[in-house]
Amino acid sequence: MPEVTPVPLSRLTTLRTGGLPARMIEAHTAAELVDALRDVWSTGDDWLVLGGGSNLFVGDGPFDGTVVRVLTKGIERMPSPLAGRARLKVQAGHDWDDLVAYAVAAGLGGMEAMSGIPGTVGAAPVQNIGAYGQEIVQTLSEVELLDESSGDVSTVPASELGLGFRTSVLKHHYGSVPARRAVILSVTLDLPEVGHGARRIAGDQLRSALRLGPDDEVTLAWVRDRILETRRSKGMVLDPADPDTYSAGSFFQNAVVSASFARTLPEECPRWPVHPDLDPVLVIPLEDFDGLVPAPAAVESDVKVSAGWLIEHAGVRKGFKLPRSRAGLSTKHALALTNRGQATAAELAELARFIQGRVQSEFGLILQPEPVLLGVEL
Repeated sequence: MPEVTPVPLSRLTTLRTGGLPARMIEAHTAAELVDALRDVWSTGDDWLVLGGGSNLFVGDGPFDGTVVRVLTKGIERMPSPLAGRARLKVQAGHDWDDLVAYAVAAGLGGMEAMSGIPGTVGAAPVQNIGAYGQEIVQTLSEVELLDESSGDVSTVPASELGLGFRTSVLKHHYGSVPARRAVILSVTLDLPEVGHGARRIAGDQLRSALRLGPDDEVTLAWVRDRILETRRSKGMVLDPADPDTYSAGSFFQNAVVSASFARTLPEECPRWPVHPDLDPVLVIPLEDFDGLVPAPAAVESDVKVSAGWLIEHAGVRKGFKLPRSRAGLSTKHALALTNRGQATAAELAELARFIQGRVQSEFGLILQPEPVLLGVEL
């Protein structure tokens, strides 16, 4: 088992915070990852599985536990049981954007709008990553999991992961524990074979971001290039020379609210409908069935609203910093909290709480953090 000399987590997370762990293991193969986790779990010590460190906000103190770094790589292309699709099995430690580039080069769709998202493939289903209307839930077939409770490896279909808006049964939500404590070893995706030719783009959110009309036709490569260009303009593509990228990406989630609450917000606040289940399962006990099936009740869609817009219109502008703090909002994107140079986790948390308070005071809404928080409180 490849145990290595620990290094501070501030060197392994994109927010550049975190102290020194007691122990560190680097797993370069799936077998090494399984062995390392089983060993750590047998001790009962605290543990942390670390991929790209791009969705993690770690406190300033030392971590009295074991960090297992997932460094597995590899993409295997296989026939898909679904017509017109290709199946990719990808190791958990593989770089996410490298996978997107592979898919686009192979003429496989469904991921191009998620170009430039930092991190590893194994972390993607944990929070059901997405961008511009695309989410991994749309193409995810199954994952290979190692369960903490049993130490067993199993293949779990995507339908059992509880995938929702930036959530799953595997995610450590702020203030709670995951419904299922397990680690992803590999991810299997079924991607549509769309080829390299121009085609119409589905999805209002993606067309709007790309400034395309309903009938405009573009290639996968064109979409990827424009998405990368857009993300770079917002400081959302990692760049060691740009402090605006020393972040965990969007620190706060776009809020999903009821339609009635959304109507209390200013009309100019960007919003998108979250479509309800149009085919819910209705169970009628046999002894109560009178031969009639009631008509489905009309359900008003929930609404996703822009957290970035709420932050800026609560008076917290791009580049904002609290006095004497080394943490600040990105100068390019109001959703990104950035480490402007040796900022502590306490300074970043103070800024996050200030933003939450301003938005709540102005709009009556508490923004929720998107990264996983370890050893830090908001």
